[in-house]
Amino acid sequence: MPLTKLNKEQFEAATAPLGHNLVIASAGTGKTSTIVGRIAYLLKQGLKPQEILLLTFTNKAAGEMKERVAKILPEAKNIEAGTFHAVSYKWLKRLNKNIVLKQPKDLKILFKSIYDKRDFNRLDSEEKPYSSSYLFDLYSLFLNSNEDDFGAWLLKRAPLQEEFILIYEDIFEEYERVKREYNLVDFNSLLIEMINLLKSGIENPFREILVDEYQDTNPLQNEFIEAVKKDSLFCVGDYDQSIYAFNGADISIISTFDKRYENAKIFTLKKNYRSYGEILDIANRVISNNPRIYPKSLEVTRGYLGEYPKVLMYKDTFEEYRDIASRILSSTTKRDEIAILFRNNSSADAIEAMLREKGIECKRKGGVSFFDSKEIKVTLDILTFLINPKDLMAFIHIFEYAKGVGSAIASEIFEALDILGNSNPIDGFLNPDTSKKVFTKKRTSYQLGLFDDFMSLGSIGKFKNLDFEEKFLSNPILRHPKLSIEGAEFLYEFYKFLKKISKMKNSLLIFDSLINSKMFEMIVNTIAMNRAKDKNAKIDNEKFEEAKNKIYNKVKILGNLLKNYSDLEKFLNAMVLGANEISEGRGVNLLTVHASKGLEFKEVYIVDLMEGRFPNIKLSKPAGGIEEERRLFYVAVTRAKDRLYFAFAKKDKIRNIEYEPSRFLIEAGYKL
Repeated sequence: MPLTKLNKEQFEAATAPLGHNLVIASAGTGKTSTIVGRIAYLLKQGLKPQEILLLTFTNKAAGEMKERVAKILPEAKNIEAGTFHAVSYKWLKRLNKNIVLKQPKDLKILFKSIYDKRDFNRLDSEEKPYSSSYLFDLYSLFLNSNEDDFGAWLLKRAPLQEEFILIYEDIFEEYERVKREYNLVDFNSLLIEMINLLKSGIENPFREILVDEYQDTNPLQNEFIEAVKKDSLFCVGDYDQSIYAFNGADISIISTFDKRYENAKIFTLKKNYRSYGEILDIANRVISNNPRIYPKSLEVTRGYLGEYPKVLMYKDTFEEYRDIASRILSSTTKRDEIAILFRNNSSADAIEAMLREKGIECKRKGGVSFFDSKEIKVTLDILTFLINPKDLMAFIHIFEYAKGVGSAIASEIFEALDILGNSNPIDGFLNPDTSKKVFTKKRTSYQLGLFDDFMSLGSIGKFKNLDFEEKFLSNPILRHPKLSIEGAEFLYEFYKFLKKISKMKNSLLIFDSLINSKMFEMIVNTIAMNRAKDKNAKIDNEKFEEAKNKIYNKVKILGNLLKNYSDLEKFLNAMVLGANEISEGRGVNLLTVHASKGLEFKEVYIVDLMEGRFPNIKLSKPAGGIEEERRLFYVAVTRAKDRLYFAFAKKDKIRNIEYEPSRFLIEAGYKL
């Protein structure tokens, strides 16, 4: 029976009378057991399964809780449980609402198809209209503003757009009409429709609503709770773990619970079953600097280990990451029981590279893998092509960055270079055998969509005005009929790079020549421009420069790793080997603090505990400020069961920034 396994605090909460009950469940205090016990108690008290609604933030969590109760009380499998959106969707379906749920990206495509029917070019206007994508986002913003008149709302924001208002409103009208016609809804629409139906008085079977992770609810979700609530509300959460302000979560929802509900009862779970005492002391000490909304502090049940978590101090971030990788290599803890936590993903790239270098398997959650980022992939592709010029895929990936050269043209150019270089495409660049024929007539088939583009070869003459060397200008690859000026320029810069390094043996010199080449600059600019586009598809110059710096900084991490290898081939083998293990999801856990929420590990490293990195005031300002950063630190610390390490470096060499230790280490009592 779930109730018999509960401690005194958990039992009191789980058996509270129907009403407005809030359970403050600190980290590791058994909130899931309490919710499971509550469901069992309600069923024993005579509530029917159909009268219980469990709202969670993942459907997996809902399923696991139902399963635990159903082992003892089989009828528990009939309770309604799931995320806010999943519950709303199922409810609407039961009401015979013919709805088709669509992701925002799908609806954006629909919106564009309606937008594209309008021909803005025929308007005699100096002002440019908003792009389809920007207008879609603007419309969503308007719908959430509680304003009634789009025209008046837009005039306050952008008066120069006045002449387009009627067209915009016509687009919205048609968009909504098509959505209604095909019964299309997005996630927010589900909740809004359900709230409206509940307010109109539809039958509501639920007597108690249980809400997990209550501190992460946003105003729309809270409105849903208010609309569905009848007799009883049982919310479980921890205001010290409210870390999703950036995503719309509102901490005031949990903090005003006792003010919004008359006769509300607040229960506090304090006994921590996860961590040793010293770890909890650190967590309590730091989080006490935040306002105490409801009184609480973690109590130790596992005893004390005898020493406090170590602070690891380093000269620079590379030394920090390399030493952590060495410590993990010699650790007796199972790899999947170890976690490295970071405030944001920029820290993870070099860490992942260091682990890979030492052959340590790792898996990454909460961001794109260092080795999956475009700049690292293309850099490794170029180096791979230098070692193995017969690598067609490496060549095609490189030429994704040549304007007007798609994968089909890149493949044809590669084949031509291979022929011209007598099975060595690099020789096809540098010393082409011009007696060989390339771009010859191909098989055609109308039914198969195969057409011969080489019936008429292009003229090399169109490139004569470009500043190309005579030798390159005579290369037959320039006769590809679909090769654009920009594509030819990229080919020429690649040729110049290959020519420059042709006699080089030193790997570091080759690497430096690569990242300082005009060809690489063209690649970086392409990636940076895509990352610097605003919602109106315009390039933000400040973001563009920032993106370029980040790309070069990221690539320099590879250069630092290369210093440890005698030749390029060994380096590439070390970087490429182990990629499958990472994608299979084994080994050391690399996590943002946000992604670590709800998880626990025997051994935890919290890295880059420097002012400006963690806390990151710049990132926290739009959300919850320093208090939210402190809650993030609290979440990070309380992931650790047995061993916890704090790491900070005095300098980041790549960014050329010097750092002071994080204030959280000072608040924890460390004298640095």
